[in-house]
Amino acid sequence: MDKQRTIKGRIKLEGVGLHTGEKSRIELIPALANTGIIFVRKDIPESALIKADLYSVLTTDEFPRRTSVGGGDVYIHTVEHLMAALCLLGINNLQINVWGEEIPGLDGSAKSFVEEIRRVGWENQEAPRRSLTIKEPVWVEENSSSSIVVLPYHTLRISYTLKYEDPLIGSSYIDLVLNGSLWGNLHEARTFCLEEEVKSLLDMGLGKGSNYENTLVVSKKGIVENKLRFPDEFVKHKILDLIGDLYLAGNIRGHVIAIRSGHSLNIKLLEQLRKYKEKVTRAGLRSQTFISETGELNTEEIMRILPHRYPFLLVDKIIYLQKGKKSVGIKNVTMNEYFFQGHFPGRPIMPGVLIVEAMAQIAGVLMLACEENKGKLAYFMAANNVKFRKPVEPGDQLLIEVTAGRIKSRTAAVYAKASVGESKVAEAELMFALVKA
Repeated sequence: MDKQRTIKGRIKLEGVGLHTGEKSRIELIPALANTGIIFVRKDIPESALIKADLYSVLTTDEFPRRTSVGGGDVYIHTVEHLMAALCLLGINNLQINVWGEEIPGLDGSAKSFVEEIRRVGWENQEAPRRSLTIKEPVWVEENSSSSIVVLPYHTLRISYTLKYEDPLIGSSYIDLVLNGSLWGNLHEARTFCLEEEVKSLLDMGLGKGSNYENTLVVSKKGIVENKLRFPDEFVKHKILDLIGDLYLAGNIRGHVIAIRSGHSLNIKLLEQLRKYKEKVTRAGLRSQTFISETGELNTEEIMRILPHRYPFLLVDKIIYLQKGKKSVGIKNVTMNEYFFQGHFPGRPIMPGVLIVEAMAQIAGVLMLACEENKGKLAYFMAANNVKFRKPVEPGDQLLIEVTAGRIKSRTAAVYAKASVGESKVAEAELMFALVKA
């Protein structure tokens, strides 16, 4: 699957959080290409937006036995089963509105999420799917008995070894390859725990919403008031959790070999993947060379040139680049943009200063694409003759054209205009200082 993907219609689900025991509901909404997976807390006075990525994941030291994302004082807990469903179905772009602190636990698996997404369907988008390609080993270990290593591989492959002293769970091994499609009954595997763990979990304030229907409780006599859906349900649920956790790193191309891993070790691996991604991105920045005079750049390639990152990277794609002369870029304006939460929330419009900033970023690509400016930074100096002609609203696509005026070794001047459809919405003359990084 080479294209990005979103769902075709809205999905609503509600239930009780497995750990908080509180009622919650979610709404899944289609999103434009290059949006990513965005959570929006709707139950607080000022809706908080949390992007599901390597920078929003929280440690299990503070929030054990689950995967949580957030920032500041705003959290969303137990996202792993939903994230696993999105990974299995290849969904790259989605807005998830959440009323509550925790994703509904439902039956303790990803089954309901998968079934609802399959019911409304999905559609491929024009933008290419981006991946984190592993080119050298990345690994973590814990207590000398649990470890994960990721090795180079052309797609996502999982090899998982489960080992419990409990005779019912015992030892299991599964090796599977994922490429944006369901893998058997993996999504139906439910969460489980040992009966001897229940009291300690409740004492920690966890498992308040768990019961014998949504959690397989394993006692010395067998599974309490329930039964396995399939013989390898235990190991498949561990893989489901691992897939959901790893999807916070986006689409991974690598062979993941895991031995007795859980959320704690999975999240430690995410930290190492973040460091790996930053390292290869910095290396790409130093070595970036444009082979042709014209061409397209996706978000990952733009980030090798510009120092901007989410949420301040305001360019989704460069669709035309002629070094030293002209660049054309696109910014898809979606309702999930962080600035709509406080900028005219009753009638959301994109702030004019951010339209100018988007112009400046596309101008930065134009200037820094020149061989003589390779490795430099472009600092905004001045904006002259700025004119805003029409509001930019959610759902608009900004087409920004930047034409070079004077580009010298230390300074540059450009003319930029932004359009929505056939209408010009803004224009400006911009000046920059070019300095060594």
